[in-house]
Amino acid sequence: MTHGIFVWNELYTRDVEAAKAFYAATVGWRFEGMPMPDRDRTYWIAKAEGKPVAGILDMRGIVPDGDPPHWLSYLEVDDVDRRIAEIERNGGRIVRQPFDVPDFGRIAIG
Repeated sequence: MTHGIFVWNELYTRDVEAAKAFYAATVGWRFEGMPMPDRDRTYWIAKAEGKPVAGILDMRGIVPDGDPPHWLSYLEVDDVDRRIAEIERNGGRIVRQPFDVPDFGRIAIG
């Protein structure tokens, strides 16, 4: 584990098909769907040379309607709960408290 490096990126968009077409045409990404039954949608894993590089998902119903499409980047840290507490102590805002993702690990959005 390397503390403090970017390890994942997700594109939140209202037009998943257009985003997939754009990134396929411009950087050659291919996509593999991963059903999200609890959200009634598919999470798309973008791959470059067969390796996962990013995720794309439909943001409708997940973020407020007025939010524009955006990229969300994830940092790897040594202790999610401790780092979230430090973010709060230093004036940062927590969007989603720490939670566990099966077969992945513990994450939070701050």
